[in-house]
Amino acid sequence: MNEYPTTFDPGTFGSDYLAEAATLLAHDEPFPGGAVVPPIYQTSLFTFANYAEMADTFAGRRKQPIYSRGDNPTVMEFEARVAALEGAEAARGFSSGMAAISATVLAFVGAGERIVAVRNCYGDAYRLFERLFPRLNIKVDYVDGSDPDAVAAALPGAKLLYLESPTSMMFELQDITHLARLAKEQGIVTTIDNSWATPVFQKPILHGVDLVLHSASKYLGGHSDTVAGVVAGSAAHIGRINEQTYSSLGGKLSPFEAWLLLRGLRTLPLRLPHHMKSGLTLAERLKAHGQVERVNHPAYSNHPGKATLAGYAGLFSFEVTEDVDIPAFVDALKFFRIGVSWGGHESLVVPAKASLEQTPGLNSMARFGVSPRTIRFNVGLESVEDLWADIAQAFDKAKK
Repeated sequence: MNEYPTTFDPGTFGSDYLAEAATLLAHDEPFPGGAVVPPIYQTSLFTFANYAEMADTFAGRRKQPIYSRGDNPTVMEFEARVAALEGAEAARGFSSGMAAISATVLAFVGAGERIVAVRNCYGDAYRLFERLFPRLNIKVDYVDGSDPDAVAAALPGAKLLYLESPTSMMFELQDITHLARLAKEQGIVTTIDNSWATPVFQKPILHGVDLVLHSASKYLGGHSDTVAGVVAGSAAHIGRINEQTYSSLGGKLSPFEAWLLLRGLRTLPLRLPHHMKSGLTLAERLKAHGQVERVNHPAYSNHPGKATLAGYAGLFSFEVTEDVDIPAFVDALKFFRIGVSWGGHESLVVPAKASLEQTPGLNSMARFGVSPRTIRFNVGLESVEDLWADIAQAFDKAKK
């Protein structure tokens, strides 16, 4: 069995960020007509009273939504909340996390230029980098983000540094403060996928990162009923995305999805501590289990990148011993449903053994050597004792 550092008492962990988020997300200024929640502006366009209003709006002398592929009041309310949570000047919502990633990266990188990305990045981001970007003559170099020397060696000449702390499936950390400083010294734009920690548990902009990305489908929405994305950063950086890619690529966030996200955000500071405590409880029990070789959870890392985390999500992975029949284990689970994504109220399981069969040749898990004995849990809001009993009986049924 591997040795792990002592874990902390999560009782007050991240309490400052949680308290700040609670008031920000629960308190509203008055909405039109005295509405207690933001109205849904389910309209495709906005009209003008006269020629002068249209001309002034088109020329930028007057601020008014024109068309909902651009600005929409419901979407703008969501964007303002995320920007405030992240400590950013502005944000832009998208129809998916991948729409946010694509529009953000392509706004800053062009043909003949290069990206440095961390290994074990999100699988669809990897497919974007490997399938589309070669056609655009954009090169992507992958590095071990936990090794600052490896990142420093790869940075010269790059246009963008793409981080994800912790990384997908393996949950490796990066020292984002140090890496953002290295990038800034060379004029390189830094982006990070912050979907796992959310701005309640990690605020990358406060540590020098330029742009923060989210799959809002995950914890921000929190109910597995919305697909959306968002990017937050300085007004200048978001302005560049708006000018270069947002409108043209067309991945706009709809008013109803924005409204669902606003509803989900209300309970984010309440949900995350539950996910964290349940996730840590299961992780502790799994690393003591005889059929588990290793647990991949940032709580057990001694990496300096841990310093920017004010809490832990309920998503982690573990590697089982060779005497576990993985398909039998997954099928025996009752409370963990078999499905991708995460961040909702329900617990989910993803076995790497199945994921390694997805998209041959463009599979990030295969590229970066994820073991087929790795299993990922999304720990939901169910009773942690019910979840543990479910895991225990599944191990019993899956022993070879």
